[in-house]
Amino acid sequence: MNDLQSYYETMYILRPDIAEDEVTNHIDKYNKLLEEFGGTILDSQMRGKRRLAYQIAKHREGIYVQLSHQGDGQHIFKIEKAMRLSEDVIRYMTVKQEGPLPTPRPSTKSSSKTDGKENPETKVESKEEKPIVSADTLTSAKDDTETKEKAES
Repeated sequence: MNDLQSYYETMYILRPDIAEDEVTNHIDKYNKLLEEFGGTILDSQMRGKRRLAYQIAKHREGIYVQLSHQGDGQHIFKIEKAMRLSEDVIRYMTVKQEGPLPTPRPSTKSSSKTDGKENPETKVESKEEKPIVSADTLTSAKDDTETKEKAES
């Protein structure tokens, strides 16, 4: 690989009313286009349907797709132009990254349950969190009252 190649992440939002197989077709289409234009795909993930922060083209939800890739930067204009011309893509944004993607961590959800039974350690942790938060709150309230008393005298 050339030293001039950088890492990029493109996030695009598809219309929420398109079928699941069409979503897969769009993901494959943009992955192939990216490779044709000289980019290397590192990771491509469909993040699912989520509520938008604000309404875009009369849509309140969108299907998010994250695409991590590497290239010399010339391929970005071409892939974004293809997204701009598509009626199914309602938003897109490409961000240059400092380095490659971090390796994903193993999921903690699958390790907390074994054979349908909850791990007792997770119960202990959740019980410990509540007293700590309330103790901090009580301590800070006590400090506030002491400060007020000193200010009044």
